[in-house]
Amino acid sequence: MTQYWYNVRTHQVEEDAMSDWTQLIGPYPTREEAEQALEKVKERNKSWDPNDTDGDGWADHD
Repeated sequence: MTQYWYNVRTHQVEEDAMSDWTQLIGPYPTREEAEQALEKVKERNKSWDPNDTDGDGWADHD
């Protein structure tokens, strides 16, 4: 079965993890889900990080 990964460096979806694993988020069962990887990460971050003061899904740590 094909798996899809989102590459955080290139911002591209890859089939079957072609890049270094440190640059990938996944696996996802479909290309469409992999394309939404960063949005899912931001949503998860917002739900648990009290330091996310601007609501963008990324905490503003000093």
